[in-house]
Amino acid sequence: MKLRKLIAAGLTLVMALSLAACGSKTETEDNQNTDEPQTVTLSGSVALNGSTSMEKVVGALGEQFMADNSGVKVTYDATGSGAGIEAASNGSADIGLSSRALKDEETSAGLVGTTVALDGIAVIVNPANGVENLTVEQIAQIFTGEITDWSELGGEAGTISCIGREAGSGTRDGFESITGTKDACKMDQELTSTGAVIEAVAGNPNAIGYASLSALKDSVKAVTVNGVACSEETVLDGSYEIQRPFVFVTKDGVELSDQAQAFFDFATSAEANELIRAAGAVPVA
Repeated sequence: MKLRKLIAAGLTLVMALSLAACGSKTETEDNQNTDEPQTVTLSGSVALNGSTSMEKVVGALGEQFMADNSGVKVTYDATGSGAGIEAASNGSADIGLSSRALKDEETSAGLVGTTVALDGIAVIVNPANGVENLTVEQIAQIFTGEITDWSELGGEAGTISCIGREAGSGTRDGFESITGTKDACKMDQELTSTGAVIEAVAGNPNAIGYASLSALKDSVKAVTVNGVACSEETVLDGSYEIQRPFVFVTKDGVELSDQAQAFFDFATSAEANELIRAAGAVPVA
């Protein structure tokens, strides 16, 4: 009888030790699992404000980001570069959009510009216009009123009508800075969006204007500048002279929300290159 009791006690002890070992193993495995990366589900909104020229690029980036993060809504208010920079400064937008580099006074005020892509500023004419090439000097002379008729440039006679963007536009700032025409342009029309400039040039045989490479349509013709066509390749290698950056503007020391930071990181990574390229701009990541 005593022997049976000893055997039973021994079996009970073995089972207890086995269960304790299993429990210890499970606990260890659970602890190991807590060290694995946890997937963070993003939610909320990302507010973008600024450059109208960046519409296709930020539209493509926003759509893909929302497809990958169904809990996030990316909004874009096309107000122009100046307004976008101000929105980043006063906090009314998560990220400002500028189609020009930030000025010294803007960076001194704590703003930070991050180049997302490059964009050529195409010089556009009506498809019926026979002029195919202009130099930077000729473009400057046209927009400052020194050259007023297409016949002076080898085209058919007709008074040149200059169409451009409004004051504060990043496209205008880039165009005038590169052509040396700042505060000297004489416009027949100053319009508030790149699309409006394209439409106006398409409807006037004697018109000339400028527009973002990413926004070009078949309704207008882009002339070569100093013999170089405006394209992704010539913008990236620098041979096309009239070009500018597409910039995300944030404020130094102000932390973005999780969803805004995730969008910023995505848009500035190599993962976004094909989207940027498909939107007509030149990726830099």
